[in-house]
Amino acid sequence: MLELWIPISDIAAEGRDFTYDDQTLWREGWKEFTMPVKPGKDLVAEYSLLPQSDDGVLIRGTLKGSVNIVCDRCAELYEFFIDVAYDLFEQLPDEDYDEVPRIRQENGQLQLDLGSVLWEEFALALPFKPLCSEACKGICPGCGKDLNTSECECEQEEGDERLAVFRNLKIK
Repeated sequence: MLELWIPISDIAAEGRDFTYDDQTLWREGWKEFTMPVKPGKDLVAEYSLLPQSDDGVLIRGTLKGSVNIVCDRCAELYEFFIDVAYDLFEQLPDEDYDEVPRIRQENGQLQLDLGSVLWEEFALALPFKPLCSEACKGICPGCGKDLNTSECECEQEEGDERLAVFRNLKIK
């Protein structure tokens, strides 16, 4: 995973705003994790880092853009728009910086791995079950035809003949 270390020791108490629009982080992550994602509109992260005395750093930001992903029902590529806001707090360790994977001390300066923060927010923004639309009909299990574009000509199974008596049953 691409690391993006940002020095946080010299950020003023009122914080500092950043914009990250380099697409390398996303493309390398998709390749590394073999994600079936293709680029859409550029992903842009705008965030601010606010030091919290000696406790840690508050990260507030947004992630906007889009990716092209495959629908779980019809297996067609569609554009999924991402527009999320996030607030995170990274606690500074008491002594051992190896305990906190996102914060390290390098040459006496504290640094935050913003790459892992941005990747986590991207991964959380993706749908658990991607669907091109709620009304997606999927594909026919018999012939593989996309049911959103045309009707299937497969023979529809009527079910077990022994239960035919219940087909017209109406419950009041």
